[in-house]
Amino acid sequence: MPWNFEECIRTGNMETPSRSISDSRDSANNGAIAIQTTGLTKRYGKNVLAVDDLDLTVYEGEIFGFLGPNGAGKSTTIDVIMDYVRPSAGSATVLGYDAQNETREIHERVGILPDGYGLYDRLTGRKHLEYAIALKQSDDTVDDLLDRVGLDAAAADRIVGGYSKGMMQRLALAIALVGDPELLILDEPSSGLDPNGVRLVREIARNHANRGKTVFFSSHILSQVEAVCDRVAILNRGRLVAIDSINGLRDALGTGSTVTLTVNAVPDSLTLEEIAGVSDVTVDGRTIRVSVDEATAKVEVIDRIRDDGAAILDVTIEESSLEDLFSAYTGDAPPRVDTSEVER
Repeated sequence: MPWNFEECIRTGNMETPSRSISDSRDSANNGAIAIQTTGLTKRYGKNVLAVDDLDLTVYEGEIFGFLGPNGAGKSTTIDVIMDYVRPSAGSATVLGYDAQNETREIHERVGILPDGYGLYDRLTGRKHLEYAIALKQSDDTVDDLLDRVGLDAAAADRIVGGYSKGMMQRLALAIALVGDPELLILDEPSSGLDPNGVRLVREIARNHANRGKTVFFSSHILSQVEAVCDRVAILNRGRLVAIDSINGLRDALGTGSTVTLTVNAVPDSLTLEEIAGVSDVTVDGRTIRVSVDEATAKVEVIDRIRDDGAAILDVTIEESSLEDLFSAYTGDAPPRVDTSEVER
């Protein structure tokens, strides 16, 4: 089940009851592993396969993006590695600890902002943080945590039942940061946040990784993943369909780039299609757009247009976006951002 602060208060602890795709990486800690799953599978009943034979490795010191549409199995994967639910098959380790047999050791070292969390309506934000600090026996101060997530002291002294979605999200993020966790799990962290709050989440993730710690960043919002993550895994219908850096995913698909050039006059005879790596050329007035599948072709395109007799007035190069990659790997349109509950 999702992490629930109200349940923690009633029970007096933060524990839950015990119950191959190739990729490239740039690990900050010589290949030390933060999260590893092997054949991880979770079924609900006979007909729902939420996670399907997932093999995943996340290295210490990286910001790892876990991308997929709603219902892809992202939150279920997190629930399994935190032992909120038990897997149907397979195994998982977190920071070297078995996810099902060494839950306490994991929870002591992990901070999590779940997608579905429960806060205690009748407690103030400050009381939530005081309780979380006491449970983790941390030397954090409430005011420092409030400052880190942009929640002011006046709001912290109000009961959570009167908070907006964005304020609750900031408070839950502050709770996740208690104890300076070795691994920070963020599940849909920008939900309900305004642009400043979204930017703050990115800064927190970067600062955490810059200190050698790990961030697992799960989202269906492609721009957020692309802006902050070192590597990205794409999950679709419970299966891992791709894992690599953004550039690595581009290279694997050959989605390439688009070079757009504005010239003084388009030459009567363009020879761009003779260049290796050029897949398409279109002309619109004095604008030439060239699709290239190989990085080296970009410079050759510019040189060839000059050789063909045109003066180049402007050049822009547009790389394939993560939205393009998502569509190519899953066959689905990228998920849209829901702005109906942005903090006010």
